[in-house]
Amino acid sequence: MSHKVLSSALFPIALMTASCGAAQVGDSASTPTPRSATAVELDAAVPFTAEAHLDLAEGWAVAVEPGTGNLLITEKAGTAKYYNPATGEVLEVSGLPTVAYGGQGGLGDVAFAPDYASTGMVYLSWAQAAEDNARRAVAARGRLECSTSACAITGLNEIWRQEPAVNSPGHFSHKFAFSPDGQHLFIASGDRMQADPAQDNSNTLGTIVRLNLDGSPAAGNPFADQPSPTNQIWSYGHRNIYGLEFDAGGQLWDVEHGPRGGDELNMVEPGNNYGWPDRSFGVNYNGDPIPDHSADDGFVKPAIFWTPVIAPGGMIFYRGNMFADWRGQLLIANLGTQTLVRLSTDAATGTATEEARYAFPRRLRDIEQAADGSLWVVEDGGNGRLLRLTPR
Repeated sequence: MSHKVLSSALFPIALMTASCGAAQVGDSASTPTPRSATAVELDAAVPFTAEAHLDLAEGWAVAVEPGTGNLLITEKAGTAKYYNPATGEVLEVSGLPTVAYGGQGGLGDVAFAPDYASTGMVYLSWAQAAEDNARRAVAARGRLECSTSACAITGLNEIWRQEPAVNSPGHFSHKFAFSPDGQHLFIASGDRMQADPAQDNSNTLGTIVRLNLDGSPAAGNPFADQPSPTNQIWSYGHRNIYGLEFDAGGQLWDVEHGPRGGDELNMVEPGNNYGWPDRSFGVNYNGDPIPDHSADDGFVKPAIFWTPVIAPGGMIFYRGNMFADWRGQLLIANLGTQTLVRLSTDAATGTATEEARYAFPRRLRDIEQAADGSLWVVEDGGNGRLLRLTPR
């Protein structure tokens, strides 16, 4: 078998022996330390309780491992943790890339491949240094291998680069989504704080790209007959995307930061232009106005927008049973408002309605659903935590 992963309880001797070399890749391994969850104080009106399971140093993304329910969590400065909720054990992960840490840049998203059970592949994104102080978002995949004392990403192979690299500290986006059939990888590519390139399809800034699982441009893309990197583009006119997810009906949605005002949720379809920077329901940071969307502007309008902003982080469509009334709805973890926002979406009309907003004591960076229907939430910042939400 090409990959070795922790079981939810015991670690087979064969696994320990087979993976002993993996722990030597990159950073040194640490001894597993059992953790116990502690309660997080929330308003009594919130319909769930929260437990803090472990401390994180600028946690960025969380993914649930198929089969085990264990978690792989990235931290912005370039570290990652593998957490077993059944035992409370935490393993450090080695074999990670060198990241361009600073500003909004660092280690980014993490996702288990659709065929993870047979390949052991995981996908990572990060900010990478380029020439002349420039940076770009990149994506890579490798195999997760774990022993009882450490985990490693082995054979990490870069499969995609944001083009061009830019001397800018922000708007990398680099969020992943896999198509429902497991055949394609979608990557959010932010505008890198450059604005105008989002309307220029000779680059991939301000776009969502659609690739094969190996990173090659996918057949059937809207501009598939044009040179690279244009042939990667699925949609464009985006700003800074922090959530990218398919709903149960197979429709892709994104949530992105506006400037001053105008955070927006979009229903993403091939070839669509979402207007940035020519249209926005916000204004520029220097106070200069940006025309609002209008019926005849030729751009796709957001399903919903927020002014004042929510400053969104990650999002999921809830598919579990633990919060049965939420099934099929969208949950967004928010940085600016320190809230979890719940929305209903309508793919037939391309619209959305905010149903509820739940306050938290700290900024929220990412959210994921566990197999049992509970929710994992990553707090932002150097003193952030991994939270588990269950019904009150």
